[in-house]
Amino acid sequence: MKIVDVAVGVIKRDNLIFISKRADDLHQGGLWEFPGGKIEAYETVEQATSRELLEEVGIDVISQSEYMFIEHDYGDKQVRLHIQLIEKFNHEPSGKEGQLTQWIAINNLSSLTFPAANQAIIERLESDF
Repeated sequence: MKIVDVAVGVIKRDNLIFISKRADDLHQGGLWEFPGGKIEAYETVEQATSRELLEEVGIDVISQSEYMFIEHDYGDKQVRLHIQLIEKFNHEPSGKEGQLTQWIAINNLSSLTFPAANQAIIERLESDF
């Protein structure tokens, strides 16, 4: 089975988190997510996180810290999520690929539908902040 390494950015401002909605035609389409994408063979987690967040939501990451690591098996695909916490960045994030985006309070994250692999991120955010 294919294993996909994914860089995920949890973009945080005060008690708000920036999220985006996956395109309907993608794996886990139509669900909310923390922005990010595949790590290329030549990239570090930090490089991939910075590149993906610039491409997807238009921010320049100033600093990032390792937040958590999740392995999840969807049956048709296995993912390894390398989650980085992003609290310092330039520019206001927005949907650069036409996706819906929003800032949401940490305590409201569980009211939206995310891919199963993201549940542990939400639980950690709720307990940390």
